[in-house]
Amino acid sequence: MIYLDYQATTPLAPEAREAMLRWLDGPDSTGFANPHSPHRMGRQAAAAVEVARERVAALLPPGGRVIFTGNACEAVNLAMRGSAGRRKAGIACSAIEHASVRDTARALGRVTEIPVDREGLTDLATELPEDIGLVAVMSVNNEIGTVQPVAEWHHRAQEKGALFLCDAVQACGKREIAGADMIAISAHKMHGPKGIGALWVRDGLELDPQVTGGLQEGIRSGTLSPALCAAFGAAAELAKARMAEDAAHIETLWRRARELFADWTLNGSAEARWHGNLNIRKDGLDVARLMSDCREVMFSAGSACASGSGAPSHVLRAIGLTDAQAKSSIRLGFGRYTTLAEIEEAAGLINAAAEAQGV
Repeated sequence: MIYLDYQATTPLAPEAREAMLRWLDGPDSTGFANPHSPHRMGRQAAAAVEVARERVAALLPPGGRVIFTGNACEAVNLAMRGSAGRRKAGIACSAIEHASVRDTARALGRVTEIPVDREGLTDLATELPEDIGLVAVMSVNNEIGTVQPVAEWHHRAQEKGALFLCDAVQACGKREIAGADMIAISAHKMHGPKGIGALWVRDGLELDPQVTGGLQEGIRSGTLSPALCAAFGAAAELAKARMAEDAAHIETLWRRARELFADWTLNGSAEARWHGNLNIRKDGLDVARLMSDCREVMFSAGSACASGSGAPSHVLRAIGLTDAQAKSSIRLGFGRYTTLAEIEEAAGLINAAAEAQGV
């Protein structure tokens, strides 16, 4: 099988797996200890968590703290709900934000939508209301890979006295992260394990807890998993060390993929984009049939989080595509462990299946 769905999740790095296994050992080991226990085994587990925290923090701006969460959706909710009582009520978010941001914004109050152009770029000229308290713009879009001018949006938020939240799930470990007040990330999108994410919070910003109980993370309750934290830390450390190497490899894959799919239409920007994301379409394409005919190639018709809805992608509609065009689009995602041979073989299979449909 050929895996080309890196926006949905990434393969676990061997280094992350090794880091995790130490803390999954059974009763003959010390690795299973609760990191919140005061005895020696607990302190050893707690030390592993703190090392991981430092490694994750090294991927993020200075001047903030890392709070481990169960996933990035929880991190987004902690940021948006946890700050709700400490800011003005108005929320502005881009038209192509992840559902965790869009749905939470709608649940919390009045929302100003920041429009995007046909390339998926946000309009910095969008007027923000005076009562705006939070601006949320993602760094890299999960469906079309568009890279947003988050530094400029952070500045716009500051001008209004508002907080700025950046969903950096698709960017963290791949590119430098600009400043913000809060940043949400996820381990499994950067070759770490599923089941753990993090919220970076600027120093001096206090949030209200959304999960009460032991408050083991100071603001978040629940026993941390040393195994997941250690693996997240190892993945972060590896991503930082390999960032330039990974980016160069992905650029090679991107250039070849663009050649192989030259007669497909690209969705979104070619330049202001993370090049590990190739979202393309052929009008009239039956994507369900294509996926059935190419069972050995793992790719997507859109966001994994919304794959069961059956509705056209809100991201593709926001950039001006019709419902029919959105439903004739596919997303290919590749990265560190993808080979050039896999890209070429996958392209051959996908193009042959599309040609068999007469499109």
